[in-house]
Amino acid sequence: MFNKVIVLATHNKHKLEEFREIMVPHGFTIYGENDLNLEKDEPKEDGSTYEENAYIKAKSLQKYVKYPVIADDSGLEIAALNSFPGLHSARFASTFKSYHDAQLELIRRLENQKNREARFVSVICLLDPNSQKPLFFRGVAFGYILEEPKGDYGFGYDPIFHSYEKDLDWGLAKKEEKDAISHRRKAIDQLILYFAI
Repeated sequence: MFNKVIVLATHNKHKLEEFREIMVPHGFTIYGENDLNLEKDEPKEDGSTYEENAYIKAKSLQKYVKYPVIADDSGLEIAALNSFPGLHSARFASTFKSYHDAQLELIRRLENQKNREARFVSVICLLDPNSQKPLFFRGVAFGYILEEPKGDYGFGYDPIFHSYEKDLDWGLAKKEEKDAISHRRKAIDQLILYFAI
């Protein structure tokens, strides 16, 4: 098995753990920005798509490292709210004291709504020295928003999401259960396949 070093453009320890748990068994070594003690400005994520934001984050890190760089941009899209919070999922949560408060606000906005359909989207941008252009890998997990948060597993908006796949409440699902079907897992699997070809 080969050992491929990749740097993930993130300070989010939960995201870094998820990438490591999925990719390390396939022969990858994943470093986060905190591992490298870099002193750099945080990029302004002002893209209009997940692809643009992922590219912005990856590009901001690329000049500091000699290895392939990946960045993920993801969000929760709720159909009845015109795909909100979507691209602004993290920013929306940051306006509250906690993710729990943000979860409750989304549930409140869905009061009297019959349609509770939702999906998590993840897009990974890879900047590989062996490629002339950025490469993108997209994963989507379909489900619906629960009427109240359930469980303490996961992070972010997981406690209010029920996945159709395996009929799981993500806040009640163990890490390995969620990681097997998550939007990020689906994008990462495509990334792993790229390096395997």
